[in-house]
Amino acid sequence: MVVADVGLFSFSSCIPSLSPPPPRLRFSFTRTRRLAVASMSDDPVREWILSEGKATQITGIRSIGGGCINRASRYDTDAGSFFVKTNRSIGPSMFEGEALGLNAMYETRSIRVPKPFKVGPLPTGGSYIIMEFIEFGGSWGNQSELGRKLAEMHKAAKSEKGFGFDVDNTIGSTPQINTWTSDWIEFYGVHRLGYQLKLARQQYGDSLIYEKGQRLVKNMAPLFDGAVIEPCLLHGDLWSGNISSDKNGDPVILDPACYYGHNEAEFGMSWCAGFGGSFYNAYFEVMPKQPGFEQRRDLYMLYHYLNHYNLFGSGYRSSAMSIIDDYLRMLKV
Repeated sequence: MVVADVGLFSFSSCIPSLSPPPPRLRFSFTRTRRLAVASMSDDPVREWILSEGKATQITGIRSIGGGCINRASRYDTDAGSFFVKTNRSIGPSMFEGEALGLNAMYETRSIRVPKPFKVGPLPTGGSYIIMEFIEFGGSWGNQSELGRKLAEMHKAAKSEKGFGFDVDNTIGSTPQINTWTSDWIEFYGVHRLGYQLKLARQQYGDSLIYEKGQRLVKNMAPLFDGAVIEPCLLHGDLWSGNISSDKNGDPVILDPACYYGHNEAEFGMSWCAGFGGSFYNAYFEVMPKQPGFEQRRDLYMLYHYLNHYNLFGSGYRSSAMSIIDDYLRMLKV
């Protein structure tokens, strides 16, 4: 899917989310000073652009969509263009998570992402984020280049804290828990699959998928035998709607759900991303394929199928259950 401007999509799916994020996010702001929350004013976006943004006049403001969660606008000025997303009902926490993820990826100087500038509250309620405006090209560009640049990001950014992130964020409109954990299998089992399984039981009373899924979580360790697992910085929500290219044809990724995790988890949305052979070949030239990669692929897709089940309903249940059943047969548990 080709989109015209950075940030047009603010959700995680081949289908847009139809509900706002639940008010249960737990954010720690220990590393947000560079992206400090703005002070209140009648128009904090305009105020920042005309001061810290180094513009003397705003020459035009254009709405460019924003999906079902956020509104998006392009601010043209004599100092260049800015991309602004606003949400009239959710406080700055959601955009803080996005900004921290964008900034972490930006600082790797690998694949291109929009640089975040400011996050803050709106005086009438809600919040905003101001970021770099990137003029998109007409297509994805080169898949080999996308694979290589993504691998360079994974290779460049590792965490000494383990697996997780400094704040919780969202995957679509679902809370994504990023509590630091030293063991990847524990992190993925508890904060990814386990969390989604609990949501399915709470929302739908689906005890069957919960019980089978928990059995998989408790017995999935052999799937990682022989793999070297390092906490790499992940985009976390890499599907076609969050991938584009700039005017030079260089790949751009946006709207992240960042955390530090096993690099293979980045391909969990591959069923909705359209990655081809050239993408994987270029990726594995930089980040060598680990033993057991093929048998873990569906395990990483399962997280996103469960999330789609929780967001959009029973249409995704059969795909999630099929993966669980296949693994239970493979593991003979």
